[in-house]
Amino acid sequence: MRPLVRVGVFGLLGSGNLGNDGSLEAVLGYLRAEHPDAAVDALCGGPEAVTARYGIPATRLHWYRGEYRTASRAGAIAGKGLGKLVDIVRTAAWVRRHDVVIVPGMGVLEATLPLRPWGFPYSLFLLCASGRLFGTRIALVSVGADAIRDRPTRALVRWSARLAAYRSYRDARSRDAMRAMGVDTARDEVYPDLAFALPAPRAGAPSGPPGSPGPVCVGVMAFHGGNDDRARAEEIHRRYVDGTTRFVRALVGDGRAVRLLTGDECDAPVVAAILDAVDSPLVTAAEAASLADLMKETAAAGTVVATRYHNLVCALKAGTPTLALSYAAKSDALMDRMGLAPYCHPAREVDAGRLLEQFRALEQGAAELRRTLTERNLVVARQLKDQFTELTAALFPATDHDNAHARQEAS
Repeated sequence: MRPLVRVGVFGLLGSGNLGNDGSLEAVLGYLRAEHPDAAVDALCGGPEAVTARYGIPATRLHWYRGEYRTASRAGAIAGKGLGKLVDIVRTAAWVRRHDVVIVPGMGVLEATLPLRPWGFPYSLFLLCASGRLFGTRIALVSVGADAIRDRPTRALVRWSARLAAYRSYRDARSRDAMRAMGVDTARDEVYPDLAFALPAPRAGAPSGPPGSPGPVCVGVMAFHGGNDDRARAEEIHRRYVDGTTRFVRALVGDGRAVRLLTGDECDAPVVAAILDAVDSPLVTAAEAASLADLMKETAAAGTVVATRYHNLVCALKAGTPTLALSYAAKSDALMDRMGLAPYCHPAREVDAGRLLEQFRALEQGAAELRRTLTERNLVVARQLKDQFTELTAALFPATDHDNAHARQEAS
């Protein structure tokens, strides 16, 4: 009898971020199709949600439940400090029980959003160090990376990457960033974001009256800049919300229906602020619970303008002409990969007038852009098939050999 392969998945999963959960869903789909005998469980941020939605056992990532709340009192500070020590033992014990641990996508090697070194970078380092100690293969699969200035964060990220048994990146800039931070990337490959492996929504005409351009989906975000922007975070946030609100108001002035999208629970206040400021029946908010829901919303739209990375992924996967409110190099790289590089606008400096001009150009070229997206999505599908084939060879060599032997016997 073939020995049971014990596979763990790791990350800020089940915590309200639809992009992270979409990456997990893609990896679970791969495991169930290619390695159905594997025993899979998770170490993650929201274990209850992961178990309820995906049917796998899950363990809480942090011993201290207030890990992501600001600690101002002595008790909370002590609890966080003790938690860091307890998590060394908890993480090591969890890793030791597995043959393979997969970190599915996500921007785990970047700090494009506010991040403290003792938060997730510390957790990732514990994972990778434990894997090296106990011989468990740790795989960072189609992950995002970026140059990190903060020295403690950069050190933890660099050592995590070095200790992993397998690495692939979701764009070339991520691989270049890790090389610049001192990681040997000679054997590392670049593949598309894992969310592109999720089923595409059914193709169809945009909703709305015949001949109309269809509604505009506007994906918003609780954007406050990146890790290096903490001193002016509120100013960046205010400019982003004000500029986006002006853009939505201009669309409504043209009689366009607008559908507001989010990608994380923390984005809800931005939706509320825009709804309150514009106050029009033409503006509605979607209640998406998954990337599949977001893809359906974007597939029904005539065009999409979005900020969050996985809002962009969903719109591009659905084949809908898309304009990115870009807050990091990963958004620019994604738009370039899909043939829409000219349609990027800086999220830190949203200029409603300029954005409206770009949007109108997007709509004028919509027919050609849809054809481009159809072609690029076919390429992406082939590349992700290659990613999963490579992952099997790297992480499941015995299983891969057994499968090949079984196919030979069957023939």
